[in-house]
Amino acid sequence: MADALAAAGPVVALESTIIAHGLPRPDNLKVAREIEATVRAAGAVPATIAVLGGQVHVGLDDDQLTYLASTDGVTKLSARDLALAAAKGVDGATTVAATSAVAAAAGIRVFATGGLGGVHRDAPYDESADLITLARTPIAVVCAGVKSILDVGATLERLETLGVAVAGYGTLRFPGFYLSDSGFPVDWSLESPDEVARAIIARTAQGVHHGALVLANPLPEAEQLDPALHDRTLAEGMAALEAGGVTGKAVTPFLLAWFHEHTGGASLDVNVRIILRNADLAARIAVAAA
Repeated sequence: MADALAAAGPVVALESTIIAHGLPRPDNLKVAREIEATVRAAGAVPATIAVLGGQVHVGLDDDQLTYLASTDGVTKLSARDLALAAAKGVDGATTVAATSAVAAAAGIRVFATGGLGGVHRDAPYDESADLITLARTPIAVVCAGVKSILDVGATLERLETLGVAVAGYGTLRFPGFYLSDSGFPVDWSLESPDEVARAIIARTAQGVHHGALVLANPLPEAEQLDPALHDRTLAEGMAALEAGGVTGKAVTPFLLAWFHEHTGGASLDVNVRIILRNADLAARIAVAAA
């Protein structure tokens, strides 16, 4: 990874919360390896980002990946937590915000993830740090939109206010993570890795401050979670959230686990398809940009 960066080669940043908090064991390690293999197969170098013993790592070897996937008590770290984690010497998995910030600092231009954080439903004051970090971080983020457990419309409004560019990949409809279409449009569509790469290069050449470029890559309709099952599970999960008094950073892991349990594992299968598709696309974009 360091050699690729030194040569301005294709590198793709990968988050680690999906490994430590997003997927159950032992699937998490298996999928983490598959994500990295997908990036390599498309010609780029994977850089999974995490904090181990307080030290930020940009790229993990297999022993470190295994440790992260199998260790209890790994802290969920946003960008604001990185220095505190260093002071305490803890192990931490990086969110979209932390991964974006570290990747950009390391000179990585492309980041693949599943879904972004955003504005929470029924709680507009509760907003993921992903949004403000993306507003000030020059990186292209390949995702499947924002997690459908969030308020998608309000999140898109915030991204516009914060000056974050949003484009669909081959579509003018914004995907809804588990769903191919969230019900909201986007203004721009980019049609190929080469076209995305041209946008990345132009942003640097223009000399204008840009935040992130969010590239929303929808699942094909045949691969999405059944919409009726999705809506029913979400409604039940929101009710359980309120009844249990779950708030703050615990909300997203709670709802993702709820979906996994109450869809019979179907949401997990969709989640894995999402991240593998995004890793492949991000790698092809990184190759084109390099």
